[in-house]
Amino acid sequence: MQKTLKKYFLVFTLPTLIAFSLAFVIPFILGVYLSFCKFTTVDNATFNGIQNYINAFSSTSGFISSLGFTVKFVVVAIVTINVFAFCLALLLTKKIKGTNVFRTVFFMPNLIGGIVLGYTWQQMLNAVLLHYEKTLISSPTFGYWGLVLLMNWQMIGYMMIIYIAGLQNVPTDLLEAAKIDGASRSQTLFKVTIPMVMPSITICTFLTLSNSFKLYDQNLALTAGAPSHKTEMVALNIVNSFYGKAGYEGVGQAKALMFFIVVGAVGLLQLVFTRKQEVDQ
Repeated sequence: MQKTLKKYFLVFTLPTLIAFSLAFVIPFILGVYLSFCKFTTVDNATFNGIQNYINAFSSTSGFISSLGFTVKFVVVAIVTINVFAFCLALLLTKKIKGTNVFRTVFFMPNLIGGIVLGYTWQQMLNAVLLHYEKTLISSPTFGYWGLVLLMNWQMIGYMMIIYIAGLQNVPTDLLEAAKIDGASRSQTLFKVTIPMVMPSITICTFLTLSNSFKLYDQNLALTAGAPSHKTEMVALNIVNSFYGKAGYEGVGQAKALMFFIVVGAVGLLQLVFTRKQEVDQ
């Protein structure tokens, strides 16, 4: 059976490989080339070296400021989402009535599209701020915390489900042994439970990191980068460069490639670090 599977392996995988190449590999390679070109369409690309990268770091480009805003957002979003999600998971793995209902309710925001969420939270937050004669775009601070709040509301339930799966796999004999040895609840949590759910922490940290870095829909709908592009995240900055300025398509492509490298490097470092903390069960 194994020999037969190996013999026809390529036959079964070829359609997927072709689709993956057409949808991802070839466009990515073409995108790398276009990042070194000046173009309006793929057919009229003219090679101009690293000029697009130089323009991307210019003061008028806004790439550095948007990257700084994005990093600040990502750090806070990762911490808050994972802390709240883990606390909810701990609570909902206790013997509480209606646990399944609460899990469903907390997970539901993740099913709503980013544009819808952005406009919904924009209306709600502006309604609150209106009492103080403010709006989300009155100050970058309001827009920043609005994005953090929106991201938490959307992703906490999803991360909570992953943490619940990890908590349910913690061996009960370890918990009982810690109790017998006289460990307090906090000692059991930090010395037994958290080390045993590190695989879940690795997954949740990676998902929150990648989704926070790539945030676009919610940023567009909630603030659209206002005021004065001070709440503009990198993904929105790239789109605005590519489609908003004539002749800046190559600059937008260069930004996209650099952004890919930054997110890939940070994500890889995070995976290496958190996996080192995992405990063999």
